[in-house]
Amino acid sequence: MDISINISETAQEYLGELLSKQPTENMAVRMFVTQPGTKYAETCLAYCRPGEEKVDDELLTFPALRVYLERNSLPFLDEAEVDYQKSQVGGQLTIKAPNAKLPKVTDDSPVEDQIRYILYTEINPGLASHGGEVSLVEWTEDQVAVLKFGGGCQGCSAVDLTLKEGVEKVLMEKVPQIRGIRDVTDHSVTENAYYKA
Repeated sequence: MDISINISETAQEYLGELLSKQPTENMAVRMFVTQPGTKYAETCLAYCRPGEEKVDDELLTFPALRVYLERNSLPFLDEAEVDYQKSQVGGQLTIKAPNAKLPKVTDDSPVEDQIRYILYTEINPGLASHGGEVSLVEWTEDQVAVLKFGGGCQGCSAVDLTLKEGVEKVLMEKVPQIRGIRDVTDHSVTENAYYKA
């Protein structure tokens, strides 16, 4: 898989120095994303002793450092940046992975990924102003996107308008494979609803 990851020279030096201090020789670093494609995704770096790497890991080699990339995390690691900034009190290693919560999609990506991407980048930011969100539950064989609303959208009296005029319109315009949208939210629960009837 062709992905772009940038590990700055200062981060390479810092990580290489950490590895050189380990009691095990030929240590490397393994980079992966936990809970990829969800709002809980976290990009991680961990020590990788010889033999702990996986057969399908991708290897990046730098002068002072080897980095194994977990195969399942690859689309979520695309465009990741690892940097190290020195300061008077030590320094800080930062990892920015803009696609960890949602991989970048193309027209060739699976329909489910395309739907999640549009929900995450275009629809949920608007719903967030009302404390709401919508997520994909299922992509059916008959090409229906099954959605579930949460937060301020659950039980909201304006949810039909939001679904028809907002979510459905945007999704069907951006993902032509979608034949229909179905909402499976239990809207009888209204404690957090933004608008109450």
